[in-house]
Amino acid sequence: MSQEKREIVIPSQLLGDIKNIKAGRGTFVENGKIYAEVLGILNKNSNYINVTPLKGRYDPIEKDFVIGIVEEAMSSSWLVDINAAYPALLHVNEVPWDVDFGETERYLNYGDCIMAKVLQVDQEKKLQITLKDRNLYKIKGGQIINVEPSKVPRIIGKKGSMISLLKKYTKCRIFVGQNGRIWVDGDDDGIKKVINTIDMIENEALSYGLTNKIEELLKKEAKDVH
Repeated sequence: MSQEKREIVIPSQLLGDIKNIKAGRGTFVENGKIYAEVLGILNKNSNYINVTPLKGRYDPIEKDFVIGIVEEAMSSSWLVDINAAYPALLHVNEVPWDVDFGETERYLNYGDCIMAKVLQVDQEKKLQITLKDRNLYKIKGGQIINVEPSKVPRIIGKKGSMISLLKKYTKCRIFVGQNGRIWVDGDDDGIKKVINTIDMIENEALSYGLTNKIEELLKKEAKDVH
């Protein structure tokens, strides 16, 4: 199996030219050249060049799907921790329920977990989220796993390949938040297998051939059970 590693870039490292490719997350442009903004993993596709930070808090992007934890219920909104530098605001107009003024605690209270979507990020880093999209709701049951936000793309895999393997071989329901929180629901053995596999993906995230390695491991474990 190949032992190649994904390329690590340092701040201000030259990555490309805007004539050939667009600057994405974790980069900046100066005099038509694209540079790394942070220490991280270089990701290139046909349209964009991105740098995923090796460590750090989640950097919210509009339309990202996240898992949030309610910090406070106010008269007409909630403050929600989405693992960013600042809490996000969830207004009563952005939930699927008809909430009367002052009745927010009846629907979401301190410590409740939700699947949400980032609605808006302004220049002052004020965040708004919404539950008005399909498959977004208050989480009941299951378990939440915390990972480095930078490892989320690896856990999902290309075109969802890695997460599809996990669902197939563990029979668990899995929701991966871009903010480094993952919800897993299933039987105890399945959840344990998901946790162990995600831990392995995190530790070996820079390795090539990881998807095949994970599939071989999950197949072997499935045969051993039978």
